[in-house]
Amino acid sequence: MEWRNLYRGLLMGISDLVPGISGGTIAVMLGIYERLLAAISGFFSKNWRRQIGFLIPLAVGMGSALLIFSRLIKYLLEHHYEPTQFFFIGLVIGVLPLLLHQSEARKNFRPVHVILLIISGALIASLAFFNADKTGLPIEDRSVLTLLGLFFSGWLASMAMLLPGISGSFVLLIIGVYPTAIHALSSLDFLLIAVIGAGVIIGFVVSSKAIRALLAHYANVTYALMIGMIMGSVAVMYPGLADETSTLMLCVLTFVLGIATTLLFSLRKKA
Repeated sequence: MEWRNLYRGLLMGISDLVPGISGGTIAVMLGIYERLLAAISGFFSKNWRRQIGFLIPLAVGMGSALLIFSRLIKYLLEHHYEPTQFFFIGLVIGVLPLLLHQSEARKNFRPVHVILLIISGALIASLAFFNADKTGLPIEDRSVLTLLGLFFSGWLASMAMLLPGISGSFVLLIIGVYPTAIHALSSLDFLLIAVIGAGVIIGFVVSSKAIRALLAHYANVTYALMIGMIMGSVAVMYPGLADETSTLMLCVLTFVLGIATTLLFSLRKKA
């Protein structure tokens, strides 16, 4: 068992609670992105036993974060929204040098890759114009049709979670399911957790295989798209500048702390 994945899973789980930051981005920051894709893709194959030691601690960490920190994240987003968002913006910006180095962008990127980077960044940034309701009421209906819709919502969100730059939580926010998901976690509504969770698991398997194939056969294109999506996600997370000086100073502090956190993990990875 790779027990270090417990804290990695905690970090990924916390990020997936926040609309705007992707668990895939955190996986890049932690240096386990490609290993994660391989483990998820290989779990439902004949070599599934090799993946258990990696995935179980990661899943326990993520599940614990979703259950333990859902109320905390909800509180921070409601009462300290700007500083919280700037912390995650710092994390995201700190990931960019890692991906640029890993992709050897200076050597491998051609004009077409730069164009793809700009297009993908613009598409993700355009999500900032969606006026999703962050304070909507959770869905109370328990009909089969509603549960099926929540299942596919989890599927769609999980596919976004694995892509650096696209937040699964933000996808849920756009389609109006985020209040229901965060309420289910904070109130331990096991039926909704199971339904959305099943969709998440299926989505993980499908998207992990697709992303691995793209990295294997179209690495430069895939990295260009990923880098663009991460850049664009900054626009989605940007909360605007606070009016109060104290809040503004706190935003600066959390932003620097976010970048420093990413750089710390980067240095540990290289060591």
